[in-house]
This record gives sequence, C-alpha cells and structure tokens, in this order.
Amino acid sequence: MTTTPDATLPVLGAALTLDHLPDLLDWVMEHHRDLELQDFIGAEALTGDWRSVVARYRDLLDGHEGRIGIHGPFWNLPIAASDPAIRKVVQDRMLQALEVCAELGATHMVLHSPFTTWDYANAPYFVGSREWIVGSTRDTLAPVVARAEEIGCTLVIENVEDKEPGDRIALADAFGSDHVAVSLDTGHAHYAHVATGGRPVDYHVRAAGKRLAHVHLQDADGYADRHWAPGDGTVLWKPLFAALAEHCERPRLILELFDKGQIRRGARYLSDHGLAI
Repeated sequence: MTTTPDATLPVLGAALTLDHLPDLLDWVMEHHRDLELQDFIGAEALTGDWRSVVARYRDLLDGHEGRIGIHGPFWNLPIAASDPAIRKVVQDRMLQALEVCAELGATHMVLHSPFTTWDYANAPYFVGSREWIVGSTRDTLAPVVARAEEIGCTLVIENVEDKEPGDRIALADAFGSDHVAVSLDTGHAHYAHVATGGRPVDYHVRAAGKRLAHVHLQDADGYADRHWAPGDGTVLWKPLFAALAEHCERPRLILELFDKGQIRRGARYLSDHGLAI
C-alpha cells in the first residue's frame, strides 16, 4: 500500500551515531527529524574526548531544527542502586552524560527502567518491594534530576523487562518533576508481552498518556530484542500509532535499529501504511 505523505502525520526520527549520520543527513534534514545520538553510552566515551564528537555533530547539523537527545549510559549502572559506593558511580556517569547534553543542547536523555520480570512475579510476596525500588531510584537520581532541570533536559525512563507499564509511570511520577517522563521501547514491550505475558505494546501508550515523551520504534518477534525495521517482525503498528494519536502529545518517535542501513526502509514502511512521515 502506498499513500501520499500527510503533513498531519507524526514525523519519524532516528537513533544514530556519528558514523551513520552523514549517510542519513539528507533524510534527517528533509523534515528536521528528531534525533537520539548514541555515541555516549559507554564509560570510555564519557571519559574520553566527547567534546570533539559534539563539535562534529554541531557542524553536520547546522540548520537542523528538530529535537536532539542522547541515550544515557546503562551498562552495569543500576539506577535503583542502594549500595552507596555503586550509587556514586551511577550518579557520576549520569552527570557526565548530562554535561554532554548541556554542550550539545540535548533535551532528552534515555535511562533504563530498574523493573525486572522477577520484580513483577515476586512483588506480591515481598511486600514493599516496589516502594523500595522507587525509593532507591529517587535517592540515586536526585542529583541527576536536579542537574537535568538546570539544563532543560528531560530524563525518559525506558522499559526493558517491564511487564506492567504502571510501575514505570509511578516511578516517573515519584520525582514530581516535569523533567522526568516515560519512554517506550516497542520491541522490549513486544518481547515482554509475547515471552512473559506482559501488556501489549499499545497498552503502554494508553497507560502513560501524556507522560509518554519518547518512543523507540523497533520491530521484533516477541522472542528477543531484535531491533528490526518496522514490518520485519510482528509488532502491531496500526494500534500503536492510533494510541499515540489519541493519548500523547508529540512524543519523540525514534527508529532504533541495529542495522542503521535499514532506517530509510523502516521509515518508508510506516509512511507507506499512512502512519508517519
């Protein structure tokens, strides 16, 4: 099915690294697409010469009017850390990433949810466990949220193993800050739905509503974290985009694919089905 692009449709963005942006620059600039820059996930990037990377991005994106964000660090960095020594490491890495945001002018940073399938299954047995996770996360991220507020950057909490979207929404709300919001990864949600009995992908949108500020768009088969182009897996895209249109206010729609060479094709699939530009 092929349709004519509709100016009222949402505009797709993409998650890229500096290596891939030049090949997609014309596609990005055509509609001033939102971007998520993913060069700053690892410790080696945050302790290295990240300013030269930012400078290169600024040169390439001269005249770009879309929103820019980054994916924050997450490897071995639990945001619900309770050990003071581990908490300090998490805070330091997150604050380093926010310095990148300040230099870049980035207005969102992705963090990974602390909720696991084990938490979901055992929460009724270990009374107070959800509250403990929320409290530990608030304590860990307190200085991070304060810095994000200072620079005008919103921390968006992305589902990873989450089965119940309400847990992540309650966590974001617990900060009482306009600079903490909810992110949805469609492939992660689809995995949780198919493999572990979690909510369907569109239910995450309906639950979060206006608290949903950011979406990673990726297709999957429900077995693993595939990060395929839309149309290559079994995510139900029409109900997802219907829920986004009904319940959300212009969330960033970021194609996050393992193979960056498939971004144009994935975008074209959604465009051809009249869902996005």
